[in-house]
Amino acid sequence: MAFVDAGGPKIHYQLDGQAPAPVLVFAHSLGTDLSMWEPQLPAFARYRILRHDLRGHGGSALGPATCSIEDLGRDVLRLLDSLAVTRAHFCGLSIGGQVGQWLGAHAGGRLLSLTLCNTAARIGTRETWNARIQLVREGGTSVLVPGILERWFTAGFRAASPQVVAQAEATVRVTGRAGYAALCAAVRDHDGTAYLSRVGVPTLVVAGRFDPVTTPADGRALAEVIPGARYAEVPAAHLSNLEATEPFNAALAAFLDSVEGR
Repeated sequence: MAFVDAGGPKIHYQLDGQAPAPVLVFAHSLGTDLSMWEPQLPAFARYRILRHDLRGHGGSALGPATCSIEDLGRDVLRLLDSLAVTRAHFCGLSIGGQVGQWLGAHAGGRLLSLTLCNTAARIGTRETWNARIQLVREGGTSVLVPGILERWFTAGFRAASPQVVAQAEATVRVTGRAGYAALCAAVRDHDGTAYLSRVGVPTLVVAGRFDPVTTPADGRALAEVIPGARYAEVPAAHLSNLEATEPFNAALAAFLDSVEGR
């Protein structure tokens, strides 16, 4: 297991591929870990794929009891610095997409491109997040499983792909309540509306057609405010990279090829 711990909490990461291939960073959603991106590994083998666990998830430490989207963005910069990576492509989903929003507006010089998946400038309401935080603090993440799985995957996918759903469920259950609650608060407090127009790197927004959390309307709103952003929609609920792996990979590959002039 590889970690970076300079300048902040210890962050677990995995880097696949060999230099001099460009680096493609994947940032996962709330309640998952870096394994969420395994379906993308074969399709993007020509890159060095850098995945990491967000604070309080997987093998990463939480550090302070509270953190912000900016803190999570600076964790990505710490990772890049520790690996001597000057610039990288970035792809994040849900909270990972909010991390990408912050990076695109505040550290765009470190990015070759930005892909924002199943995310929004602001997700949910303070009341909803506060209620979820309270539930997790009292009963752990397992109490959230039924509702989470309904939001993450369509009913048809849950019936057709029980192994994928079971793996996602297991990841939620092992996520510590402190880490989950801290990142819930980070999402609750984030609103990128004021700075998204400052994103100056090539950007793709991916939405799930059946996503009840961050809807296609949310995705289109991002694409409209980010200068020059492209928009793609895939037949999935919230975890679109898992439910619609082939169209997700195709959309991301086409975008990266265009950025690199292929």
